[in-house]
Amino acid sequence: MAQTIDSKRLYGALQELGDIGSYTDATTGLVGVNRLALTDSDRDGRRLVTGWFKEAGLSVSIDAIGNVYARRDGTDADAAPVMMGSHIDSVPTAGKFDGCLGVLGALEAVRTLNEKNITTKRPIVIAFFTDEEGCRFGTDMLGSAVATGRIPLDEAYAKCDRDGISVKSELERIGFLGEEPIGPLKPHAYLECHIEQGPLLKSKDLDLGVVTGVQAICWHELLIKGRSAHAGTTPMSFRKDAGVASAKINLRMREMTASGDYGPDMRATMGAIRPTPDMINVVPGTVTCTVDLRNPDDDAMKRQEEDLIAFYKEVEKEEGVSIEWKRAAQTPRIRFNESIQETISRSADDLGIKHERILSGAGHDAQEWSHLCKSAMIFVPGEYDGISHNPRELSTEKQCADGINTALTTLIALANE
Repeated sequence: MAQTIDSKRLYGALQELGDIGSYTDATTGLVGVNRLALTDSDRDGRRLVTGWFKEAGLSVSIDAIGNVYARRDGTDADAAPVMMGSHIDSVPTAGKFDGCLGVLGALEAVRTLNEKNITTKRPIVIAFFTDEEGCRFGTDMLGSAVATGRIPLDEAYAKCDRDGISVKSELERIGFLGEEPIGPLKPHAYLECHIEQGPLLKSKDLDLGVVTGVQAICWHELLIKGRSAHAGTTPMSFRKDAGVASAKINLRMREMTASGDYGPDMRATMGAIRPTPDMINVVPGTVTCTVDLRNPDDDAMKRQEEDLIAFYKEVEKEEGVSIEWKRAAQTPRIRFNESIQETISRSADDLGIKHERILSGAGHDAQEWSHLCKSAMIFVPGEYDGISHNPRELSTEKQCADGINTALTTLIALANE
């Protein structure tokens, strides 16, 4: 008989954590979450969740990049653990579920095992990772990328936010610069439950997604240098307008996605555009902006990035500007472990939960751990077309419970292998 969690306790924990860093959206009046990585609100969220870990009888450790691990022993002390986790940091305009469901759902699974006196052969480790979102320090999945070896620790420490504040100094300030070294942890398997952050599951009336992998992702940071000038007295032919240059790149990305030349699923976004001096009557002298490229096909991703970089050169000539760019993040298409996908499917079937295979459009910590161990993900649907990174983000109590009940059954199977 499949075990099931206390769905009200899980949902209550999500709401309580969501109160930390909460704000009221001025446009809609909805309550959202702003818990940027390594801010005071992130510190307070970390303290709350770490306290819950300890109350559940778990041994807690913190590594050198601030990742938090909570261990439940298995009957075989030498066996590699099964890890469940995600993140509790947020974008500035978040809801209560992104990342948090994976962490608090894992905690609820362990609470259920404790209450029902269920032992497992392998230890179970719950984890939450530093700055998964990448909004503050410019690289997504920062903590898990360091833990799994993709990003060197010193490189991560040196990353700074817009105010020049470094990752290491903020870890020290909030008290989460841990002593555990990077590298020793090698899980048997990694499992993550997450909200879909998209409309597919809800539109198909499905209860759950068995995630097959994550599409390729590439981020650029651009510094476009033109020349500030008076908006009224400077003829158009004399201008070196960094704002126009950034707009051309943004529109070019939209043209690329519509062309079909890079496959039907290419996505491109210029999410940050910061002109200087940012005045109504001054031609922008510089623009700092970002480029977010995604594609489920690695070859197509390579071509679209190469073509966009070539277009930067064209814009420089056309607008008389210079463009400095750097690649802030790059991850290839990831394929999750087929055997865990099958276990998830069987677990959902046992619980009578309707499910389908689905590819993730967003990056997740699971893709980093897939380089070290067999890994997989479970998606739960969201209301309002699955909107996320928005205060309207909402998965119901039942939707969350379906995902974590499936994860619990899968966890027990993995932890007894």
